[in-house]
Amino acid sequence: MKQKKTVAQAMTPQEIQLIEQLRQHPEIQARLQSILEIVRNEDGPLKTADEVEELLIQELRRLGSTTMHQWANQAEERVTTELQQQDPTVLSRKKNADVVVYLRVGRGARTDLVQPHPELSASVT
Repeated sequence: MKQKKTVAQAMTPQEIQLIEQLRQHPEIQARLQSILEIVRNEDGPLKTADEVEELLIQELRRLGSTTMHQWANQAEERVTTELQQQDPTVLSRKKNADVVVYLRVGRGARTDLVQPHPELSASVT
């Protein structure tokens, strides 16, 4: 039987930094914990290497998706802040707020864009 170490090891600066970063991103922390649970595999029946590989692939895809989503949100916030610093009159509004997509009857199943304001004229006709 293996004995666990009873002496607490001091954390390195890199470990402290990692924990602080994970606290700022709880979704990523949850994904990493899921991966570690797959590795530990203490609960339930033993799995084959193929089953573990499939679980890891799924978790890595979720981790990638979560990471990209958070990156995109931060990039959007950064660009917005930079634009507002360059020109304080810049207003932010929801993307495509004045563009309406509708189905044009009589011309088959085709979707067209309607531009209700002349300022929003399409660059491609």
